[in-house]
Amino acid sequence: MKKIVIAAALATFVSGSFAAAETYAIDPAHTAPRFEYSHFGFSNQLHRFDKTSGKIVIDRAAKTGTVDVVIDAKSVNTGFPVFNEHIQGDDFFATAAHPTITFKSTAVKFEGDKPVTVDGNLTIKGVTRPVTLTVTTFQAMPHPMLKKDAIGANAVTKIKRSDFNMGKYAPYVSDDVTLSIGVEAIKE
Repeated sequence: MKKIVIAAALATFVSGSFAAAETYAIDPAHTAPRFEYSHFGFSNQLHRFDKTSGKIVIDRAAKTGTVDVVIDAKSVNTGFPVFNEHIQGDDFFATAAHPTITFKSTAVKFEGDKPVTVDGNLTIKGVTRPVTLTVTTFQAMPHPMLKKDAIGANAVTKIKRSDFNMGKYAPYVSDDVTLSIGVEAIKE
């Protein structure tokens, strides 16, 4: 009887301590990085990027994870093709020399089994700065249509354009920019 109890306790300890990390591929059709800023105080402008890729690794039992996101800066979508070209120019994203924006996590903080913040390095226009994404929602469940495990989240942070050599027209066009990302990812 003692051997069974010890074996059961050991099995519980091992399965709880060594939970497997799960890898998810970002779903580009349901991932939408957005940025918002004040335009001369008249209105807040909200634009997005249409092409995003990357991976998310998460181990909710161990409360660890990594996030690696690549945004195609040339996919910026302002709603106006002429402005898309303008914002890709050297004063802003400089997409000819810097075609991607990246975020690579350095730490993920959990409350319970859900991530609440993701610290990492954001690189825009060749400049890397530390940022913290605040996770406002998180969901993990089987995808109802794909019949695969999936995760989704919304996260937000604030940056200054000038920190990334993109400060043209500040302060009239606000230096402060809110970055938000709605992301869905499918288990590999």
